[in-house]
Amino acid sequence: MVAEGTLLWEPTEEIVKRAKLTRYVESIGKPGAGYEEVWRWSVERPEEFWTSIWDHFQVVGERGDGPVLSGTMPDAEWFAGSSLNYAENALRHSGGTAVVFVSEDGARQEITHDELREEVARVRAGLVRLGVGRGDRVAAYLPNIPQALVAFLATASLGAIWSAGSPDFGVASIVDRFRQIEPKVLIAVDGYRYNGKAYDRSEAVNEIAAALPSLRATVWIPYLSAAAEGLPPQQAEPAPGPARAVPHGEVIGWEGLRAESGPLEFERVPFGHPLWILYSSGTTGLPKPIVHGHGGVVLEHLKSLSFHQDLGEGDVFFWYTTTGWMMWNYLIGALLVGAVPVLYDGSATHPSPATLWRIAASEGVTYFGVGAPYIMASLKAGLRPEGLERLRGVGSTGSPLPPEGFAWVHEELPDVPIGSFSGGTDVCTGFVGATMLHPIRAGVIPCRSLGAAVEAYDPEGRSVTGEVGELVLTRPMPSMPVMFWNDPDGERYRDSYFDVYPGVWRHGDWIRIDEDGSCVIYGRSDSTLNRGGVRMGTSEFYRVVERFEQITDSLVIDTGVLGQEGRLLLYVTLAEGAEMSDELTRALCAALRDELSPRHVPNEIRAVPGIPRTLSGKKLEVPVRKILLGTPVEQAANPDAMANPEVLEHFRPSDPLREPEQA
Repeated sequence: MVAEGTLLWEPTEEIVKRAKLTRYVESIGKPGAGYEEVWRWSVERPEEFWTSIWDHFQVVGERGDGPVLSGTMPDAEWFAGSSLNYAENALRHSGGTAVVFVSEDGARQEITHDELREEVARVRAGLVRLGVGRGDRVAAYLPNIPQALVAFLATASLGAIWSAGSPDFGVASIVDRFRQIEPKVLIAVDGYRYNGKAYDRSEAVNEIAAALPSLRATVWIPYLSAAAEGLPPQQAEPAPGPARAVPHGEVIGWEGLRAESGPLEFERVPFGHPLWILYSSGTTGLPKPIVHGHGGVVLEHLKSLSFHQDLGEGDVFFWYTTTGWMMWNYLIGALLVGAVPVLYDGSATHPSPATLWRIAASEGVTYFGVGAPYIMASLKAGLRPEGLERLRGVGSTGSPLPPEGFAWVHEELPDVPIGSFSGGTDVCTGFVGATMLHPIRAGVIPCRSLGAAVEAYDPEGRSVTGEVGELVLTRPMPSMPVMFWNDPDGERYRDSYFDVYPGVWRHGDWIRIDEDGSCVIYGRSDSTLNRGGVRMGTSEFYRVVERFEQITDSLVIDTGVLGQEGRLLLYVTLAEGAEMSDELTRALCAALRDELSPRHVPNEIRAVPGIPRTLSGKKLEVPVRKILLGTPVEQAANPDAMANPEVLEHFRPSDPLREPEQA
């Protein structure tokens, strides 16, 4: 165990001096100001702060003479009278490499800024020929490949609205998303490769298209067939037969879409004009279609990528993601600050657990980000990353990173700070994170992000320090949703974030904020463990349990309801060759009691073949709790929104559970 708060890394004077945040602080007339002072100014004077971001980065567009901020949450409006376009800001850089693409099978492609602009212009012209214009929706069923980025930028340049899903999503999951937004065009691949295997998705695309009567065209990218022929997708046309069995609308290939060049123009739109539609997980109901605006995303990603990841021109940014996770949208934001995003399509662990580290080394990555489970898996596998001389930062998100994960990165890369970030699809960024000015302590997130008025609230709605409370935002951020699609009166939006504390955004995480502004995330507040009147976050459990080499994954559930204490159930997935022995059971109970408290000792432990997770890798604590309390499996979670729906059957309450002996 590594003690939470153990000091691991401190910035040198030179690192602080060259940090982009330091230069920004000097530019706004606050040289020498500490981070907390600047953060407080950013949330107490949001009009001044966000205006300074527009000016500091010389955002392309018309700022207008309207108020920077008017109204309050959930109806706040930013930069009234302004106009801009995300794509225009992303494509304003020139010279050299713009994007790097790497695939699991070893293919690699570099695209220069000039080439990217030319491709965007061609696809833009193709979308215009298909009748796409301002406000129309373009849906994509694509992996993390250059064509996805090109199609998004072309869509955004027109003032049309982008929405994407990864081809590992099931048909029903994609239809649940896209049918809500009525897209005019669907862009899809014929298949993809993952973990050394090819997956044909032609029939899935046909089913999706058949369920979307709003489509005027389906554009096929022969990604799988082109790879088999050793060709880039733009040089291959989709095969006849199943790939063309779309019941309505025009059917063309990617080469047909980009066949003719055209002018690269940009439709400047109001600050809050929809840029893209992201979705909640959809595991317990219809996915919420979350709409973000051009202006909010541009300002937020400029701020976050530059000041919290310290990225700019000359940097290479690699975050492992699919198009179905908000981190793809964050990754491509590298173009806004002049950095090079690395797009990777494939498994994180094929052909070896070190695959992502090797890509980071071979591409000269300067900032590398992954989900917390990958760092913990790297630790368990005993990996020794090498060749990372250009690396200046490592990021972790998706779930809380235990102190041991921090310590492993420090041990293997002692000169590289590890920054844990927490935020969400809802704002497409992090509320809390790190900077190059902060020391790194094990298990601790160094700061609240600039412009994010994060507080911890107790049940009475009072801000607390040094105690675990609900993560809330007391003031608006520009990248908050401009709306949910098909939610004309905003009721669904208000119910999602403002139903507990009126006028205050409740995010649904447990957080502890300390006096110095650093914080710790303890997991989802809707999956709280309440034992003997003491609330506990699930991340503490996972840190202890998953440290055991015999255990690869775990899930803890409290079946208690209001006014009645239930049972504490621990499910574990065993490593290959391990057994759920009495010895392991006693060791688990002893570790939980000694390292946490007697209240943390589970009533029951059971080995299961897998822990249910969303397609983006999050543990499904709430649906499993519902199942244990009697909700039928088929009603508790949408299998098409899950990575492994087959494991839910192992959580039926009638299944026998193992009673641990008290150690």
